[in-house]
Amino acid sequence: MATSSSNSAAGAKPNNTGAKQAGPAAEQVVAGFQRMRQEQRSLASKAAELEMEINEHSLVIETLRDVDPSRKCFRMVGGVLVERTVKEVLPALESNKEQISRIVETISTQMQTKGRELNEYRERYNIRLVGEEEGAGKAASGNQDSEGGGAKGGAGVLVS
Repeated sequence: MATSSSNSAAGAKPNNTGAKQAGPAAEQVVAGFQRMRQEQRSLASKAAELEMEINEHSLVIETLRDVDPSRKCFRMVGGVLVERTVKEVLPALESNKEQISRIVETISTQMQTKGRELNEYRERYNIRLVGEEEGAGKAASGNQDSEGGGAKGGAGVLVS
């Protein structure tokens, strides 16, 4: 009898591993989905933070354009306040603003890609979010917004 029970236990193990190879466990699917959503949220947060920096740079640039180029101004560089002239600082600020804008564009592209990956992942594993089943039309419009990186509700993929 002990031999037959060990054979049946040995026979059950290949079936379990076969099931795991066919697809990840529900907990793994949910964890992967949550991780992807968190990555998209962090991208959105970083993009918003950089947009605020762009606005600050624009405000300072507009203010300095009306000032005499030989006038002294102070700039924070690496936590140290340094004295410069407007003529020296203005081109550096404009350059920084352009670089930040390029980074924001890159992050936007990454957010759109992550939104598409999230939607594909949801479709592959048939993931439904809470409250999504109430209106199919709302979910469809939410999916389109999340692909564009601008959803704040709907599918609940991107919260900024």
